[in-house]
Amino acid sequence: MLSWISAFSGIHERKLPVSISNAFALYLTPNVGILTSGVLTNHFLSAYNVVAMAERKKDKPKDKPVEKVSATSEGHTVKASFLRHLKYTLAKDEYTATQRDKYKALALAVRDRLVEKWIKTQQTYYNKDVKRVYYLSLEFLIGRSLGNVLINLGLYDEVQKELQAIGLDLEELRELEWDPGLGNGGLGRLAACFLDSMATLEIPSYGYGIRYEYGIFFQKIRNGHQLETPDNWLRYGNPWEIERPEYLFIVKFYGKVQKHTDENGNLTCHWIDTQDVVALAYDTAVPGYHNNTVNTMRLWGAKSTRDFDLGYFQHGDYVRAVEDKVLTETISKVLYPNDNVFEGKELRLKQEYFFVSATLQDIVRRFKKNRALPIDYRDFSKKAAIQLNDTHPSIAIAELMRIFIDIEGLDWDAAWEITTETFGYTNHTVLPEALERWSVKLFERILPRHLEIIYEINHRFLQGVEERYLGDKSKISSMSIIGEGDEKRVRMANLSIIGSHSVNGVSALHSEIIKKELFRDFYEYWPNKFNNKTNGITQRRWLRLCNPLLSELITEHIGDTWVADLTELKRLIPLADDPDFQKRWRVIKQENKRLLAHCLSDVKGISINPDSIFDCHFKRIHEYKRQLLNAIHAVVLYNRIKAAHKSGGSAALESIVPRTVIFGGKAAPGYFMAKLIIKLINSIAEVTNNDPDTSYFLKLLFMENYSVSLSEKILPSAELSEQISTAGTEASGTGNMKFAMNGALTIGTLDGANIELQENIGADNIFIFGLTADEVADLKHRGYNPREYYERNAELKQAVDMIRSGYFSRNDSTLFQPIIESLLNRGDQYLLMADFEAYAQCQERVAQLYKDQARWTKMSILNTANTGFFSSDRTIKEYAGEIWAAKSIDIDI
Repeated sequence: MLSWISAFSGIHERKLPVSISNAFALYLTPNVGILTSGVLTNHFLSAYNVVAMAERKKDKPKDKPVEKVSATSEGHTVKASFLRHLKYTLAKDEYTATQRDKYKALALAVRDRLVEKWIKTQQTYYNKDVKRVYYLSLEFLIGRSLGNVLINLGLYDEVQKELQAIGLDLEELRELEWDPGLGNGGLGRLAACFLDSMATLEIPSYGYGIRYEYGIFFQKIRNGHQLETPDNWLRYGNPWEIERPEYLFIVKFYGKVQKHTDENGNLTCHWIDTQDVVALAYDTAVPGYHNNTVNTMRLWGAKSTRDFDLGYFQHGDYVRAVEDKVLTETISKVLYPNDNVFEGKELRLKQEYFFVSATLQDIVRRFKKNRALPIDYRDFSKKAAIQLNDTHPSIAIAELMRIFIDIEGLDWDAAWEITTETFGYTNHTVLPEALERWSVKLFERILPRHLEIIYEINHRFLQGVEERYLGDKSKISSMSIIGEGDEKRVRMANLSIIGSHSVNGVSALHSEIIKKELFRDFYEYWPNKFNNKTNGITQRRWLRLCNPLLSELITEHIGDTWVADLTELKRLIPLADDPDFQKRWRVIKQENKRLLAHCLSDVKGISINPDSIFDCHFKRIHEYKRQLLNAIHAVVLYNRIKAAHKSGGSAALESIVPRTVIFGGKAAPGYFMAKLIIKLINSIAEVTNNDPDTSYFLKLLFMENYSVSLSEKILPSAELSEQISTAGTEASGTGNMKFAMNGALTIGTLDGANIELQENIGADNIFIFGLTADEVADLKHRGYNPREYYERNAELKQAVDMIRSGYFSRNDSTLFQPIIESLLNRGDQYLLMADFEAYAQCQERVAQLYKDQARWTKMSILNTANTGFFSSDRTIKEYAGEIWAAKSIDIDI
């Protein structure tokens, strides 16, 4: 053990009982594959839970068998509901019930506790005719529901005790819940946090999206490569959702537009000869924290308008008989991955319109309910605020216009005024190539009436632009909804800006970039329309639920009001210098690390040093997020350790701070370079983890199938958070907030919300490096030559040359050649070469400071204490007050 490790006063590694190691065998089957190259199998979550449960149970009496309890003898306890559902809903007894049956019965029992509040919430909204917020998002990455619902209901400890009384473990049952495959990354997770905050703040709201039958994909790593397999998350059903067959809406595609003049001389349009799809609603309750509000997430599933074609069936052509049904229901089958490069896929456009059309029909139905005919739509925007989460739902602007004009009979001017007062648009990207631009030909074929409406919106808008700028063709070209070029395209971001009363970015830097660069002409035209709403996360899931040990310590010292008001964490600041508090903080972090290390070691068969820095890089795999920069730095660390061994000096080895670098994230299936980066990380891991000279000091791991649940396991143990995207490319990021909230220190660029993170936690408590967004733009403008940086940095050159030579690919010098080409010969788009030296120097500062555990712990405490600004509650208050004009409504039961 290195001498400086003694700073971990009072922290000692505890041995797990032999029985726990044996328990891992239950989760490892011949189908898992060989555990090599630092890849963590998808059995990690189960293994992690085995260790955690074993630790809790060591000092407890032996579990009791499940007892027989009548459904009524225990009154209305969760235990009684659980047993009732087990018997009467699932038709199981104590002899036939599986663990999954028990999970499902518990989920139904807990859901029962939501129903009265859920019904009362909706009744109150109708009775008071409140303004409702409708959050439209193509993704909702909600994670597992059981733990979060129990936290918000204030029932977690009570249910845990009730289950223990009948021989069950809550944590064990929680692990049986499958993560819903409803999202891909930050966009979907943000939407889920917002739903939680809106319910907690008692804001009448609904989340609308698609009920994907399969998620984006289930990621497996085979021989270091990503393998995509179906994410069949609904295989065992979803006890949290309620099917609503009474809410069926017809969604139209294709066809043609028929025009005629009515008896009053008005032109009317009819969309005819369409192919129709039925949208079926599935509702999930969204409870607020310790209140009576239960809002709704409504997801749409696609169903055929008829089961099958009898004509084909009767002639024996069974495939053709159901072909239309299968093709129709494909719309809600699978979530498209986001690789930040827009690809105009027909199914994606149909998905976007499908959920938007069903949603707007539902919103209009709700508005018309309890209103006398003829309906007066002048109050529509006073009763409905619709927020577009990126451009995916932006066709809603044209769809609402179609409903108002073609169905409800409003004139254009009235319809347009109501529409623009109703919509708000949140932009989530600074990358122009990621903005949605649909082929006009494709758009006209699938949505012919909507293209007509968009052309009319564009015509009227450009008339104003032409008048203001005296026919400036460059302005007209950049601001037009229809983009000219080799092929005409519908630019959905332009439609979103023109059709909304508010346009916001999601971090201070991002909002400035969209005003000064991405949408500069629009900002000059409508400066008051643009604003910033920095993203946030819900502390209920990302601290209270996922890090119980740290939550208990915080609550012990400042009370539990922080769960509802995260700014209360500032009361920890005076404790940051308290040696006793620091020691307890370190013990908790080390305990979380020890638990993770045992799981990693047992599942992989390799030793993880729990006294090493746990350096975590968990993000969707993309070149701009620069996992490659981290991987190259790992090669440099490897070379330094090898050199220290070669020198034979113990002092050189003693100065090395051990590090465990843990990666996680999915690459879009068609994103070749991102997938090759995953392979490179695993190939480097295979060498470093098995080299006796380096394995104690450096480990690399790639955790497959990164998800909300996996993130909840990683965050409590993380010590260093990698937020190293090229400055000016990340809109915000929320992983930075989650890691900081759990006491990890950030190494990052001045990109996205990192800037506000530094402002809130203090420049002395974060590791910032690299070029700023302005410096990146200036360097590219002057002419960037990555080879200059490569040639003058010996460590960087050595690492790149090793990758090129096949050192990490078993002498196959061609495998990683595309990476080398992108770095040295194709411009190094994301400036890894330019930022490497600053990154390496910053990492050295990290290592040196880690030796001073008192200082590191103080910084960790101050990170957590100053994350109050990053609560999604704060973000939603800003949306509600400055964009939606929505008010909290108390639900009285």
